[in-house]
Amino acid sequence: MQEKHLYEYAVIRVLPLVEREEFLNVGIILFCKKAGFIQVHYTVNEPKINLFSMDFDVAQLQLNLESLQIIASGNKRGGAIALLDVASRFRWLTAVRSSVIQTSRPHPGLCDDLAHTAKRLFKEMVL
Repeated sequence: MQEKHLYEYAVIRVLPLVEREEFLNVGIILFCKKAGFIQVHYTVNEPKINLFSMDFDVAQLQLNLESLQIIASGNKRGGAIALLDVASRFRWLTAVRSSVIQTSRPHPGLCDDLAHTAKRLFKEMVL
């Protein structure tokens, strides 16, 4: 019998006009402490973002989302935060912010396959 993994995930949101508090889901972060697993999946849908604001800097959003992925992966290019343990990186990535990129509160789950679950959640929550 395959072991079940207890995981947490958060949805990555972009708020093109923070003061309006309207957001678009652009990605997910899935984390499992016991497995030492963390993955970020994201997409930038420029036409949808332009519905919120035609002046939004989509190129900067792309760079910022790439940074989240670099930090999550533990790549040293992500600086000091990327060098923290997996749990600390997840907590930093999902900390409450009042910026253009925010995350939902973390939600728990149980699964057999973490990578498959990350892809499934990305499809359900974002695409």
